[in-house]
Amino acid sequence: MRKLYISLGLILFVLVACSPSLPTATTPENQAFPKEQAAGELQVYYLDVGQGDSTLIRTPKGQHVLIDGGDNHKGDDVVDYLKQLGVESLDAVIATHPDADHIGGLDTVIDAIPVKSVYAPRVSHTTNTYKDFLMAVKNRNLKIKSAKAGIELPLDGVTAKFITPIGEYGKDLNAWSAVLKVTYKDTSFLFMGDAEHKSETDMLKSPEELGADVLKVGHHGSETSSSPQLLKAVDPKYAVISVGKDNKYGHPKGIVTNRLKKADVEVYRTDKRGTITAMSDGKNIIFKTAR
Repeated sequence: MRKLYISLGLILFVLVACSPSLPTATTPENQAFPKEQAAGELQVYYLDVGQGDSTLIRTPKGQHVLIDGGDNHKGDDVVDYLKQLGVESLDAVIATHPDADHIGGLDTVIDAIPVKSVYAPRVSHTTNTYKDFLMAVKNRNLKIKSAKAGIELPLDGVTAKFITPIGEYGKDLNAWSAVLKVTYKDTSFLFMGDAEHKSETDMLKSPEELGADVLKVGHHGSETSSSPQLLKAVDPKYAVISVGKDNKYGHPKGIVTNRLKKADVEVYRTDKRGTITAMSDGKNIIFKTAR
């Protein structure tokens, strides 16, 4: 009987050892994206967090800004991304608005990584997700700074200015989205959060502030955002859409992708390319993708 057990064990070992390797799942740990930073380079990481939003900005001076943190179950993934990139502290965290797919993971991030300042629009919510975010900020002995039009982040060599919110939007959380424009020398990036037509209309009152090379498409490519008027004012060369595979909302909508195509904008999507990295030397922008 003992010989039989040994024989079966040897057979099993040989079968396992000789079997072809199974494909490795795509996780933050094994996604390939640029981790090194060239001198004088601005890097923007549009993190793959599925149907949600999270973006890391790494300035040429080594400062870090995180915009949103994905949904509740993506907080650990965002922390893993940041650790891979060697982020030891965040100079600013921006919660664009209280929707869970944007702020859900921020409490995990704030608990795990030291944060110097937190920005959010002056709108509250009653969900446990929002309360968890507030508690994480409180536990760091921080107070939330107002994200509103005209406010600039204190960054070296880079201008980061909020374009919205401009007015009062009641309970319309998407309209409250904090839209940030980042300018590095001759290049610029616009981060739209979930801003929709209502806040786009207010932005278009000052169209000269909207021009950008890279547009982070609003509301995951929903038809309620990215109006023809906004796209004309921004006039981007590139667009990034943060969206999950086969999501229940049907994002991005065909009407939006068609507008971008008609405007001859090169589009990158996280559901197709994984984490997307834009790198600017102040004059030119190049992209690298995880897949």
